[in-house]
Amino acid sequence: MTPSPPTGLAQARTPFEFKSAAHLLFIEREQATNLEELSQSLRTCPEQSIFQHTFRTLEEHHFIKEGFSNDFAQWAYTNLREVGLGERLAALDVREFTSLAKLRERLIQIVEEFTAVTPEAKECSSKAPFYFCSSKITVLPTQRIVSTLAEFVAALKEVSLHSIHYHFIEARLRRKLETNDFSIWLSRDLGLDREAQLLNNVDIYTSTLEGVRRKIIQILQNVN
Repeated sequence: MTPSPPTGLAQARTPFEFKSAAHLLFIEREQATNLEELSQSLRTCPEQSIFQHTFRTLEEHHFIKEGFSNDFAQWAYTNLREVGLGERLAALDVREFTSLAKLRERLIQIVEEFTAVTPEAKECSSKAPFYFCSSKITVLPTQRIVSTLAEFVAALKEVSLHSIHYHFIEARLRRKLETNDFSIWLSRDLGLDREAQLLNNVDIYTSTLEGVRRKIIQILQNVN
């Protein structure tokens, strides 16, 4: 019987092609200057806006280890001067959600619960409106195609952070927040179910994208 190759050299059923993406930001019709308008706009804006101002914020501010986790918290804190609301929105952990509809509901709930216990906040308005935005994505090839775990780890060390974001965070919009491209390939094509789950649990919320890269590599370098 021919011995099986080491895990890192085993050939995947299909290769993994690293890609990157460029985003063209555009403004939706919704905007808000106060909390009532924010609540209403959260109800009517497209799901892509919810994703833009939460998950995509992680790419735009990936180098910040502390502070606001999403654009809604940033605006409430700095423009409305509602510290309590900003902190509550910042405490929202996007990893808990498996649908953008549920994430939208939670955002609305936080805003409305705050105004219910702090009715004077309804009188506050911002001179700088919150503009709801979305992104159109152009997917870009990187010319990095890998067929083994060892090649995958080597590529992870070299690809841009834009590629990490595309496959690990942006993919969650395509995958309905359930997983990411890396985990799918590792499980489906290499049979690494445990590692796929470990990757899916990596903290994208408090880590920089460079930190996410290091954590992914660390997990995969420990594969026996």
